[in-house]
Amino acid sequence: MKQLKDFPVKKKRVIYSFLFPFFFILILWLVWFVETELDLDFTTWGIFPRRISGLRGIIFAPFIHANIRHLANNSLPLFFLMAGTLYFYREVGYKVFLYIWLLGGFLVWLGARDAYHIGASGIIYGLAAFLFFSGIFRNYVPLIAISLLVVFLYGGMIWGVFPLVERMSWESHLLGALTGTLLAYIYRHEGPQKPPPFWETEDDEIDEYEFPESEDEDENQNITQQVNGVSFS
Repeated sequence: MKQLKDFPVKKKRVIYSFLFPFFFILILWLVWFVETELDLDFTTWGIFPRRISGLRGIIFAPFIHANIRHLANNSLPLFFLMAGTLYFYREVGYKVFLYIWLLGGFLVWLGARDAYHIGASGIIYGLAAFLFFSGIFRNYVPLIAISLLVVFLYGGMIWGVFPLVERMSWESHLLGALTGTLLAYIYRHEGPQKPPPFWETEDDEIDEYEFPESEDEDENQNITQQVNGVSFS
């Protein structure tokens, strides 16, 4: 019965975890549609390192993609990694997403090569790193299972942090992953935690238990009170 009672709450939690990623990615596709249909080029709204005008790219770069293949390749990983972060780490999920977006973008502006950096892949790498290292830092088996799942599904992304492909912003990948790892460490004590061992719980219960006085002690107290000529009800 308890599982049936909890089911609607879990279902609602799943829905909420999927809604925000859905609308965020919908905006990405709308931006691409407007850019394509109106024959525009939003590339200059990306991050251009160490240029004041390039700071705006910290906000806008995730919405801009080079072509439909670039956007399609980012959409599914971004959707599932965002949903996983918001579902399993709902207490800090939105903050983690926002910090990866802004801090990761700022690091790209500080340290990447001179070029326009666009796309949401920095956020993808940041969320993947957060999910992986959060399970490791917390040493909690269900979350470690999520870490292993991330490795299984997106382990090939590791090659994206190296300058192997021309015109690929490997700096965004690397700095996004470093940001996600840092946030996993900072927030390791917030959100789901490994439960204490059962023997610690039992000790706490024993410490809090009050043992009643024995009947012999009550009788001795009554005798003492009667001898002193005092009675208590």
